[in-house]
Amino acid sequence: MGVKDAVVARFTQICQSREITINELANLSGVTPSTAYSMFKPTRHDISIITIKKFCDGLDISLREFFDADIFDQLEQEIK
Repeated sequence: MGVKDAVVARFTQICQSREITINELANLSGVTPSTAYSMFKPTRHDISIITIKKFCDGLDISLREFFDADIFDQLEQEIK
């Protein structure tokens, strides 16, 4: 799994556990819903760290808490 897919999976997990939609995540984070929805598209290959930080702020978690998940332990190498 690549970094982008792991980030999306982590946000999906958090949203499901808190029972919030992508649209609600966008509103909590101060980003447009289109930005939030585009992040979840499989055709998009990257996500800015600023957007990740905004989502974390909206969820009231730190970047450390966000990335402290097993899903990030065994990512594919990005240099190919």
